[in-house]
Amino acid sequence: MNKFPLILFVFLFLHTLSNAQVKYYDGSDFPLYGKITTETEARYERLPKTLKGEIRDRLWYLGTNSAGLYLRFRTNSTSVHAKWEVSTNTVLNHMPFVGVKGLDLYCYQDGQWLFVNSGKPTAKKTTGLIMDNMKGEMREYMLYMPLYDGLTSLEIGVDSASVLEQPVIDSPKAQKPVVFYGTSITQGGCASRPGMAYTNILGRKLDRQVINLGFSGNGQLDYEIAEVMAAADASVFVLDFVPNVNKTQILEKTEKFVNIIRAQHAETPIIIVGSILFPHSRFDLKMADVLKQKNEALKGICQKMKKEGVKKLYYVTPDKLIGLDGEATVDGIHMTDLGFTRYSEKMYPIIRKRIK
Repeated sequence: MNKFPLILFVFLFLHTLSNAQVKYYDGSDFPLYGKITTETEARYERLPKTLKGEIRDRLWYLGTNSAGLYLRFRTNSTSVHAKWEVSTNTVLNHMPFVGVKGLDLYCYQDGQWLFVNSGKPTAKKTTGLIMDNMKGEMREYMLYMPLYDGLTSLEIGVDSASVLEQPVIDSPKAQKPVVFYGTSITQGGCASRPGMAYTNILGRKLDRQVINLGFSGNGQLDYEIAEVMAAADASVFVLDFVPNVNKTQILEKTEKFVNIIRAQHAETPIIIVGSILFPHSRFDLKMADVLKQKNEALKGICQKMKKEGVKKLYYVTPDKLIGLDGEATVDGIHMTDLGFTRYSEKMYPIIRKRIK
């Protein structure tokens, strides 16, 4: 009796069974990017632990959201899985769950980052398949964290017969990050998935690590945040805070906020962006007037600082950043993926030109 077919069958069966089994690795074993400091209270947070109790409670809480953070790894697995637990299981009525508390996987191919699939949350704790049926070849991956919730734990799952290793490609380039400060829009509201937040889009387009210091409703020119930013070895600072402050705050706080950064970065470009023109402001005349006054006040402050000798300070007129057809937001304020794509396309050449 010829035993070869039987041996071959057993081999193939065991090989298939091995590949069907998933082995999980702790996310803390792999490099995490998008953080302005490693001195945080927990790994997947954005603000230094020294600020706890020193800043407003709401601002501290938003700093525990993982917006803009991402892991890097490489594997030859035919599938990628994830287990993750979010901090608060946040629910928003204007933003998809995947954007709020899901994951987003990208793969590096032909010199660019390509979307693979999302990790879709099902509860506070989720175990899920992100992608299956891939070729078993070594690839580099980037896994974006939730935008509007925090992470208490994260594991990456791959075929048990495959390897999961440290990344070897420096992309997005880690050195001299671009640091963004702003509001709920900067934090990522209301992207359908983490990779579509404009800071993450720009990180891929610029091939540069981006730090997201967007705080929903709380981009209020807190000087403590300026001090945190000033400690970063940044290539560019981008300030996009106008929707969260009033005219008085702009006039009273902008200059000091900028000067805190400038004291440590005499030559680093600082780009200040006026508020986008909310589509509903064409009907809400009070809102239109408020936006006009705030943008004019901010532009005036920037002109004043430049006349007084502040170098490499740039004001971006926001009129056409998201288009003029009114179709770029979910609620007249927070952007859809269309809005974030348009915004990043307009901001890309402005930032690219000034990266060191």
